[in-house]
Amino acid sequence: MSSSEDDTPLAKANGKSTDASLSEKTIVKSIDRMMGNATETNGHTEPGVSVRFGPVQDGDVEMADAGADVNGRTLSKRKSRASVDKPVSYAESSEDDEPLSKKRRTSAKGHQDPETDEDVPLAANGRKLPKASETAIGEESDSDVPIGKKLAKEKVKIEKEAAKEAKAIRKDEAAAAKKSTAKNAKATKPATNGKKQTNGIKKEASDDEPLARKAPAKKVKAEPKSASSTPVKKGKGKATPVKDETEEPEGDDEEEYRWWEDPMKSDGTIKWTTLEHNGVVFPPPYEPLPKNVKMKYDGVPITLHPDAEEVAGFFGGMLNSTHNVENPTFQKNFFMDFQDILKKTGGAKDPKGNPVQIKEFSKCDFKPIFEYYEAQRAAKKALPAAEKKRLKAEKDEAEAPYQYCLWDGRKQRVGNFRVEPPSLFRGRGEHPKTGRVKTRVQPEQITINIGKEAPVPPPPEGHRWKEVKHDQEGTWLAMWQENINGNYKYVMLAANSDIKGQSDYKKFEKARELKKHIDRIRKDYQKNLKHELMAERQKATAVYLIDQFALRAGNEKGEDEAETVGCCSLKYENVTLKPPNKVIFDFLGKDSIRFYDEVEVDPQVFKNLKIFKKPPKKDGDEIFDRLTTTALNKHLSNYMQGLTAKVFRTYNASYTMARLLKDMNAQGSIPEKVKAYNDANRKVAILCNHKRTVAAGHAGQMEKLSDRIKGLRYQKWRIKQMMLNLEPSLKKKKGAKFFELDEDLDMEWIKEHQAFLVEEQRQKIKKKFEKDNEKLAAEGEKEMKPKELDERLKAADELQKKFAKENKTGKVEPEGKGPTVEKFEANLAKLDQRIETMSLQAEDKENNKEVALGTSKINYIDPRLTVVFSKKFNVPIEKFFSKTLREKFDWAIKSVDENWEF
Repeated sequence: MSSSEDDTPLAKANGKSTDASLSEKTIVKSIDRMMGNATETNGHTEPGVSVRFGPVQDGDVEMADAGADVNGRTLSKRKSRASVDKPVSYAESSEDDEPLSKKRRTSAKGHQDPETDEDVPLAANGRKLPKASETAIGEESDSDVPIGKKLAKEKVKIEKEAAKEAKAIRKDEAAAAKKSTAKNAKATKPATNGKKQTNGIKKEASDDEPLARKAPAKKVKAEPKSASSTPVKKGKGKATPVKDETEEPEGDDEEEYRWWEDPMKSDGTIKWTTLEHNGVVFPPPYEPLPKNVKMKYDGVPITLHPDAEEVAGFFGGMLNSTHNVENPTFQKNFFMDFQDILKKTGGAKDPKGNPVQIKEFSKCDFKPIFEYYEAQRAAKKALPAAEKKRLKAEKDEAEAPYQYCLWDGRKQRVGNFRVEPPSLFRGRGEHPKTGRVKTRVQPEQITINIGKEAPVPPPPEGHRWKEVKHDQEGTWLAMWQENINGNYKYVMLAANSDIKGQSDYKKFEKARELKKHIDRIRKDYQKNLKHELMAERQKATAVYLIDQFALRAGNEKGEDEAETVGCCSLKYENVTLKPPNKVIFDFLGKDSIRFYDEVEVDPQVFKNLKIFKKPPKKDGDEIFDRLTTTALNKHLSNYMQGLTAKVFRTYNASYTMARLLKDMNAQGSIPEKVKAYNDANRKVAILCNHKRTVAAGHAGQMEKLSDRIKGLRYQKWRIKQMMLNLEPSLKKKKGAKFFELDEDLDMEWIKEHQAFLVEEQRQKIKKKFEKDNEKLAAEGEKEMKPKELDERLKAADELQKKFAKENKTGKVEPEGKGPTVEKFEANLAKLDQRIETMSLQAEDKENNKEVALGTSKINYIDPRLTVVFSKKFNVPIEKFFSKTLREKFDWAIKSVDENWEF
C-alpha cells in the first residue's frame, strides 16, 4: 500500500531533512543483490526474542571486523552513548494518558514495584549469596541457555495460533453475514418469533466471538443494594442499611453504575452533561528561613530577597540527592535561573548591607539551608503518633471538598487536585532542562472547566482565574501551562473513576479487535520487506520491529527537548549490525531512559537495515528517512480503524498471556499458584521485550531472603533439640541424621544470627515502650520512666545468655507453656510451610530480576485475564492487584467470569 506522501522525496510535511544522505526513492536491484542474498524465511526462525539480559555495560557493543562495512564504518567497535555514563533501567512507563507528572518514581525511596519488596542495603559483612541448593531456589536461574532462546519456539507457535484464529474469526463473521443477508432477502416481513432483530441481522452464538458482546444502548444499572445483600440495622422508624466499610464514605447510597455493560456510553463527543467541582488546592506560600540560616557565598553569609531565597532553598533542600545536584547540567541550569531571579529581586547583600555579585557556582554554599531543612524533616518524623494523626486529619478535612466532583450527578473521585508546588525540574534520564526552576503556578494561569449551571469555585482572595470554560467534550476539570517545557497540565478524574476505566476498557478492546487482523498485517509486512520502493520497504521493516520487539513508534523532538527516539526516528548511530543477523539497539527512549537491546532478526530485515544505513549516511542521519510516525499510523489504520503502533504492545502481551493461561493447570498451594501466574507473566514480559536492568539492591534483597530462610531452618534445628531434650529415645526412633545441623549452618553464621535475633528483640521492646508512652500521653496519663524500659530489656539479655549456654553445652531447653513432642512436631510442620513459601518467593524474585513484570501486568496485559486466573484457580485477586490497582481495574474484576476469553 503506497501513499503518495511516502513516495515523494521527503516533503517538509514529513518533518524529514532533505540533505544528500537521503535514501533513494527506489532500491536498485544491483544494490539489493550486493547487500547480500537473504535466505528465504517465513520470519519465524530464531528472530523475535531478545538475546541479551542484564545491565548495560560500557563496551557492550563489540563489533566484529566483518561488521565494519555493514555499518558503513572502519571502526572495530562502538561504545555506548557518551551521554549515558552508567547503567540506566529500561523504560517501564505507562502508556496511560496520565495528565500530570505523577507517575511512579523509580528511585529506591519511591513507590515500590508491585512485584518487588522495598530495597534493602547489602549486608555490612559483604557475604556472598548462598548457593541455590541452600535456599531451595530452582535451577532455572542457573541455566546457561538464555530463556529468550528457550521461548523462541513458543513465540513462533503462538504467532501461528494467532494467524489461525484470525482467519477463523473472519470466516465465522463472513458466514454469519452471508447467512443473515440470504435470510433477509427471502423474508417478506419481520420475523414473528418473539425476538427482536437488530438491523435485520440475527446474531450467531460463537465461542470465538472476538469482542465483548455489546450491551443494550440504554443505561444499565446494577441491582439496587437490598436487604438480601446488605445487613439492615433495625430501630425506630425506617430500617437503614449498615454502612459497608469497603465503600466510599460518601455516595454509598447510590446504585452502582456498571458502565462496562453499557459500552455505547461516551462513544460520542459529549463526555458529560452536568459537572460540578470545587477547583484546585494550591501549595502553601513560602515561609522565609530564620535570620540565622543563610546561604554563603565565598564563605560569607548573604541576605536574599524571599523569592531568591526560596530558589536557593530548592537546591539546598536536596543536597542529599547527589544524582541531581552533582550533575553538571543540573548545576548549570539551576545557576542560570538563580542568577536571573537575583537580578529581578535586587541581588544579594553581605552582613554589612553591601551588594555581593554571585558569579561562580563553585563559591555557593547551600549547606546551612540543607542542615536547617534536615532538622525540620527529623523533627517532623519524631513527632508522636497522636500528633501525626491529628495533623493528617486536619489536612484531610481541609482537602475533603476537592477530592470528589459530581459528574452527570454521580460522585467521582478526582485524581490530582493539588497544583504542583514550585521546585527544581528533575526530568527523567538525560533531560537537557534538568535543574531549571519550576515557577509557582498562580490562579491567573489556571483555566477551570465546569458545567454552565454549576457555581464556579472562587479563586484565592485577590486573584482571578485565567478563564472559565464549559467544555463538554473534555474530561479535565482544570488546566494550566507549566514554564519548563510549555506542557499543559490537567486535573483529571482518579484512576478508579468511570472515565478512566472506560479509557482502559477501550484500549484493551482495541487490542482484542487487532486479533482479527494480525495475520494479514504480518503477511503484508513480510511481503513488503522486499518491496522495490524504499518508502514501502522502510514501512514494512518498521512494522516488523514494532510488532516483534515492542519498539515505540517515536516522534520528532524540538531543539530544546530531550533527544529521545523511537523506531521511526532511529538515527544511524542508534543501530549496530553484527552479521549474520544480530541487531543492537542503543538509544534514549521514552522519558529519556536508555533502551539497549541485542536481538536476532529475520535475515531480510538485517539486509534492509544495511541498505538503510548505506553510505553516504553517517551519524545523525535517520535510518527510516522516508517514514514518519504519522505515515506509519495512517498505513496501519487501513487494516483497522484506530490502529496505531502502540496497540501492538497491548495485543502481543494480552494474546500471549491468553494462550499461556488457556493451557495452564495451576495446582498446589496459593503461593504455588501465584508463582505459576508469575511464570506466565514472565514469559509474556520476555516474549514482548518488557525488560529492565537488575536493580542495585537485588543482591541485598536476595541475601536478606536467604538469611531469613536459613533462620527458619535454624529454628527447626532448635525445636528438634527441644524434642530430644524431652524424649531422648527419639534419636533412635527418627535416626541421628534427623537431629543434625544443616551443613551450611556453621557456628560462625549461628552466632551472627543469634546476635541479630537479640538485637531484633531489643528494637521491638524499645518500639513497644515508645508506643505505650505515646498512648499514655494521648490519654493524659503519666508516661513510664526509663527504668521501666531497662526492666523490659532484660528479656533480650536473658535470650543472649540462653544462646551462649546452648552454644557451650550443645543442648536446647524446651520453651513454651506445657511443651510436648506433639506440639513441637506441629511447629516443625508450620516452619516447613513457611520455608517452602519463602523459597518460592526467592525463586520468583531471582527469575524476575531482569524482567519488568509490573509493566506487563499493569499496562499491557488485559486485567480481565488476571481476573480469569484468579477465579479459575481460586486465588484471591489481592495476590495480583494492590488496593489501588483493584480500584483502577474494578470494571475488569466485576465484568468477567472464569470462562471469559481475550
